[in-house]
Amino acid sequence: MSHRALAVPPRMRRLFWLLGSILAAAALLAPRAEAQEKLTFLTNWFAQAEHGGFYAGVTNGIYKKHGLDVTVRMGGPQVNVMQLLAAGQADFIMGYDFWVMKAIEQGVPAVTVGVSFQKDLACLATHADVTKLDELKGKTVFVATASRSSWWPWLRTKYGLVDDQVRPFTGSLQPFIADRNSATQGFITNSPFEIGKAGVKANYFLFADYGWPVYGSTIVTMQRTVKERPDVVARFVRASMEGWKQYLADPSAANALIKEQNPRAADDQLAYALGKLKELRALTGGDAERLGIGTMSETRYKAIYDLMVREGLLKPEVDYRQAFTTQFVKDLRVMP
Repeated sequence: MSHRALAVPPRMRRLFWLLGSILAAAALLAPRAEAQEKLTFLTNWFAQAEHGGFYAGVTNGIYKKHGLDVTVRMGGPQVNVMQLLAAGQADFIMGYDFWVMKAIEQGVPAVTVGVSFQKDLACLATHADVTKLDELKGKTVFVATASRSSWWPWLRTKYGLVDDQVRPFTGSLQPFIADRNSATQGFITNSPFEIGKAGVKANYFLFADYGWPVYGSTIVTMQRTVKERPDVVARFVRASMEGWKQYLADPSAANALIKEQNPRAADDQLAYALGKLKELRALTGGDAERLGIGTMSETRYKAIYDLMVREGLLKPEVDYRQAFTTQFVKDLRVMP
């Protein structure tokens, strides 16, 4: 075949050039499908209403709207979420202020970047005869191993209790139900529901009402993530708080995913927990009422540091300011 046979007439060349220009312009004008940033968020327990905002972020498309492809994995009693974070097995975890302070002390550069609850939901359940915390003297108190290095030293000092009162809390409320001369740790959003179903009359003391300064269900990542991927952190924090706002308004989609991951999460239990979160204004009260869901302050972290040092749980030389940053919440303004 000769070169002459392959020649394109000038008229056709102009047509091809015009068609190519149109296609190029169309490509520039067409919306681009942005790549979703893949992230893993690890909770601190089996899926439940207390994690609802993160599940709503998935089911209601809020993370996707912010360019994130988030997988929420649930923790459990044998899951050490801080170790998994440090090992790179999760991008973010649901944490606890004491854990992060201790991590800094031990040279693990974790950092809290946002919070869910303005108050810790930890409480003590007592039988009906105990109407004040200073009436706990002589009672058996069921306390988990982790709690013996967090709220128990504070409670012991504040109310003159002793370590001999402590028995191990294994996650079950049955020992408390069976022993009328006992008290047990719990969470205000679920323990009253379970104890009430057992027909036991009890009183509940939310530690936050007695000066316990710790936040609840924090968002924790590694300091290098904040340094290297601040935009991703900012989007994840904002989307999570928007997820919480959605969950408070309509939890139905998120609850379906919660029940899929944790079949033991019953509808009435989920409804009870959400009702308690609203009643206590756990997400929307305190500083959040003025500054938005997820906010936190250096004043609170200084109080947590002071408590830990006072109870011998943290070395005084630890720089508590490494344990948190307000840069992702100070202008967030996800208002209740």
